[in-house]
Amino acid sequence: MFFDNKKGPVFLKEDSQAEKQLQLLKEMEPELNEEGRTLLEQDIRYLEYGIAGERNVAFELKNSNMPMYVLHDLYLEQGEMSAQIDYMVFTPKLCFVIECKNLFGDIEITSDGDFIRTLDGWGKGRRKGIYSPITQNERHLQVIKNLLLSESKGFFAKRNIENGFAGSYRSVVVLANPQTILNSRYAKKEVKQKVIRADQLIAYIRNAEAEWPERGRSDKAMREWAEGFLKCHREKEIAYTGKYDRYKQDTAERNERAGRGADRVAVPVQQAVEELPVYKELRAYRYQMSRKEGIKPYYIYNDAQMKELIARMPGTKEELLNVQGFGPVKADKYGADVLAILERHRR
Repeated sequence: MFFDNKKGPVFLKEDSQAEKQLQLLKEMEPELNEEGRTLLEQDIRYLEYGIAGERNVAFELKNSNMPMYVLHDLYLEQGEMSAQIDYMVFTPKLCFVIECKNLFGDIEITSDGDFIRTLDGWGKGRRKGIYSPITQNERHLQVIKNLLLSESKGFFAKRNIENGFAGSYRSVVVLANPQTILNSRYAKKEVKQKVIRADQLIAYIRNAEAEWPERGRSDKAMREWAEGFLKCHREKEIAYTGKYDRYKQDTAERNERAGRGADRVAVPVQQAVEELPVYKELRAYRYQMSRKEGIKPYYIYNDAQMKELIARMPGTKEELLNVQGFGPVKADKYGADVLAILERHRR
């Protein structure tokens, strides 16, 4: 039995390192001097802008009404190579490897494949070349291919990967800023086909699916395809805060900035979220459902999403949909139980 076309997209991984990085940076602000805070605010703006772009892509995917499995912010390693992939989208026939760019200004792609950005309008503002996101994404595809080859056994299996990879795995660069104008009229056809705006993404996927002659996978096979890559994901350890060490204030400076006297008593540390009864009950429910469905607990919701549930304490399904990781499918499936748990612990 092949994929039920009534079933919409399923996000098997929706969180991102960028969200975690943003939280860490915001928590650092009280520790920094004025120069450090200026640098931090700039970095936060750029980070928030990138996150907003990826959310624009997520919105398009969630509202596609297409059968697909989605992995967001996947980090893969193979030998000396690594790839931080914004999105891998698995449809019945194809896998789309998406590089999301939420760029300021307008983008021109020349006949040589160069990317030129203009910040103040065509021909009027400052023009600057940028690193080709197509080249960047091609490296991601090479890591994926090497990973598949390393895990395949036998000459014929490896040959099938070599012969079929270019057709099955599609590179696409998505410009997520709705105000960006893309000028690719002089670009070569093979380059032009790989760069689209976010509002064109679903039409692009539908057309590619329709044109590919091979038979589509079943729901089970498609999920296993996506889960195979999810198992290869590694949490990348990054020292996000190291660059700000030189700007840290000492304790006296922080107290003065916060308006506290030297003789004030320190504010007690709040109870860790992991120790809260609501956290423990949400975790127990996640484990129970994962055992029942035969899946990993983080497929229900991961730790970061669980903490966001507690921070937001949504009371309705509509509010639940605003929590990272809870799209319509998850909200329908687990929403009533999750909301009931939160209600029991609401103050």
